Amino acid sequence: MDRYERILALHRHMKMARYPVPLARLMDELDCSRATLYRDIAFLRDALGAPIESDSTGEGGFRYDEKEAERFELPGLWLNSDELHALLATHQLLDRTGSGVLSSALAPLKTRIESLLAQQAGGKRWPMERVRVIGSYVRRRDEIAFRVVASAVLERKRVAFDYLARSTNERTHRMVSPQRLTHYRDNWYLDAFDHEREALRSFSVDRIQHARVQDEAAIDLPDDELDLHLASSYGIFSGAPKGTATIVFSPKAARWVADEHWHSKQEGRFLPDGRYQLKLPYSNAKELLMDVLRYGADAEITEPVSLREQAKTLLQLALSAYER
Repeated sequence: MDRYERILALHRHMKMARYPVPLARLMDELDCSRATLYRDIAFLRDALGAPIESDSTGEGGFRYDEKEAERFELPGLWLNSDELHALLATHQLLDRTGSGVLSSALAPLKTRIESLLAQQAGGKRWPMERVRVIGSYVRRRDEIAFRVVASAVLERKRVAFDYLARSTNERTHRMVSPQRLTHYRDNWYLDAFDHEREALRSFSVDRIQHARVQDEAAIDLPDDELDLHLASSYGIFSGAPKGTATIVFSPKAARWVADEHWHSKQEGRFLPDGRYQLKLPYSNAKELLMDVLRYGADAEITEPVSLREQAKTLLQLALSAYER
């Protein structure tokens, strides 16, 4: 935990505390030494003006003055990048709801977000136009189908629908027990137990048609089973890992890839010649190949051989399109 994170965590602990927080607890929560903790407390009090008071009983501990705690906020921007993204993305999503019933119902939430951002800007209006959250590869979807699917997930009911697979353009009828709605790369997916195939599947909501909620209750699968199936392999193409891919990136691409998060179980290291080696589990190769091939000549799949050959075939087909 760096100093910024410690100061922010320290502020939150003492702002919420009704009684002095013991030194030992603070040291454990912040994962720091006594000396580091005292330096951070001094900085928070002397440089940032925090109303810190120590434990008068002599047992050791700190909290904010009860009368000042509610009014004091850290000056400047103290949101981390994930928090800022969440607030701004939510605000912009609310902007997209238009002027319907939902827009009116969510207006107080939008106002609250603007208030939170203003607090981070020292009471001034946050310049929303100065920060943009841009969606990429957002696909059009049937809002009626989305509402039906979302309702089935929340009500824990089975749902029937026609599914037009993007890869084959084949239409099939499905009866599923919805498990989760997943928002991934600016698009929605339904993770569900397919009763005919007796297996977990992920469906792109924008390819779902004629969805209907059924009276029959959905089967609920354990969270650990869902996580094992849906989160153990690369990308949205879920399933138990069938292999581990090894990709080597050029020194040029390494400067980007080394800082990217591809998978929770990825392993990366720089090679002696400046290239970067990335290993990660995968089930369906399709999405992994798409992401690797966007690096062009700066990426090479070295293992497994079958995945390497698939990439080679795709590159040859792409090249043939330019040789006509």
